[in-house]
Amino acid sequence: MHWALHTTLLSSLAQLFQPAGCAAIPRDGECRKTKVAILGAGVAGITAAQALSNASMGDFLIVERNDYIGGRVRHTQFGVNPETKAPYTVELGANWVQGLVSEGGPENPIWTLAKRYGLNNTYSNESSILTYDEKGYNDYTGVLAAYEKVYGVAEQDAGYILTDNLQDTSFRAGLSTAGWKPKKDMRMQAAEWWAWDLETAQTPEDSGFLYGITGYNLTFYQFSEDNNYVWDQRGYNAFIIGESQTFLGANDTRLMLNTTVESLTYSDQGVMVKTHDGCIQADYAISTFSVGVLQNDAVTFDPPLPRWKREAIDQFQMGTYTKIFYQFNETFWDPNTQYFLYADPKVRGYYPAWQSLTGPGFLEGSNIIFVTVVENEAYRWSSSQTKRQKMRVSRCCGRCSQTNKSRNQWRFTTHGGVLKSCTNFIPPRMAFGSYSNWPVGMTLEKHQNLRANIGRLYFAGEAMSAQYYGFLQGAWFEGREIGETIAQMIKNQTGSAGDMARYEVLHGTTTLNEYSSANGWPVSSFLTFGIAGKPDACVT
Repeated sequence: MHWALHTTLLSSLAQLFQPAGCAAIPRDGECRKTKVAILGAGVAGITAAQALSNASMGDFLIVERNDYIGGRVRHTQFGVNPETKAPYTVELGANWVQGLVSEGGPENPIWTLAKRYGLNNTYSNESSILTYDEKGYNDYTGVLAAYEKVYGVAEQDAGYILTDNLQDTSFRAGLSTAGWKPKKDMRMQAAEWWAWDLETAQTPEDSGFLYGITGYNLTFYQFSEDNNYVWDQRGYNAFIIGESQTFLGANDTRLMLNTTVESLTYSDQGVMVKTHDGCIQADYAISTFSVGVLQNDAVTFDPPLPRWKREAIDQFQMGTYTKIFYQFNETFWDPNTQYFLYADPKVRGYYPAWQSLTGPGFLEGSNIIFVTVVENEAYRWSSSQTKRQKMRVSRCCGRCSQTNKSRNQWRFTTHGGVLKSCTNFIPPRMAFGSYSNWPVGMTLEKHQNLRANIGRLYFAGEAMSAQYYGFLQGAWFEGREIGETIAQMIKNQTGSAGDMARYEVLHGTTTLNEYSSANGWPVSSFLTFGIAGKPDACVT
């Protein structure tokens, strides 16, 4: 046979027998080869790589689109230190260690790492708060206390849903049944925003009831109720960088920064990762992409993800949480008060929560204060049209309005009528959301579909944690589990024997026996309902 014809025939046969939806495997030398491709250098990705390294599995690559390690733990330079004339470091993403350690109980791994790397942090005292409305100072802290009592009742109702396998509902409905009806009271709405939206970055209407309760309680009841604000001038990601240096050397070629993943081709035999400037051929891959990235098709999958996986991705939620920092030429608010809560007379969640950083234990003498907005208000700040407009926003301390001269020149008018200059301001930066939130109607089975692998493509990240979604510790636990699972498969040469549970047929509720490690629920949830739950709900 003529050689050219022979070659053409072999090529045609290869294409004929190529599995449907799979890209052709590149020839040797075309792709960089590795045992495990870890996609993302955030907490989950670095923890997964560390788990592999601890198992003496050093053949991995970490692929990261940014030029730094940390993912959504990201900081920037802001303002000027009056004494040193150097800029301050403030966090654009994750900012707190949430839940530290309970007496005689477990310790949050993020707190363990914060102590290991000496991160400067200060307890956020939510009792150090002054409350305001459109008329100025108005002490409605009693409303905050009333919400806490209603939450205890709602907590008990959620316990019944879990133990008795009852139908779940929205957090709004759960609060309403417990007696909380804030629609006509803007102070109640501000208190509710402070207690709920500020934590979840979404409204009670958009949040699932049962898993909203468990998601909060498993962190703050199991570890502690403390929130510590990290103000370390190295950046919060110093602990992630520190952990990476326990297994990555200087200029380690296994870390590929500034590398964007464009597509993944996966099967039971391996995964091919196509980047903007090349490709990687791996026996296994760990995707640590956020739910927001997956929902927005920022990465193409070949073959397309199966329906059971896509439905889980599409239903889970990403909240948008934005901190807007201001530095003034003086501190004209009470420097010893940490928080200021504002109840707008018309719009719920309209620039409600302000936190001072100039006081004791923070960036002392910095004259920095920041406001937090979520969802609609956070999205509004991303609009170029809004950036061009004059901004006039009612504030708990006064009014702040943007001048026509520059986006970075602000005036702040206190209720006393005194103008204060504000020369440093950070507009928000968002990319596919900040962190995940459990939606209405999602069962534990469906969340497990979010976690489950497909062939040799595995998933990790905070959203994959059924118990700690939305928290850094969720990313840590999920990264460790997947890293250890793959290390064990490589060691035992078991291929895809580490297949995780998945549910192609979904049921309306989650039965009690499904709260297990197979479904990402290794810690008993019953303790999270405490006294408010049924008597037998405290039994592990």
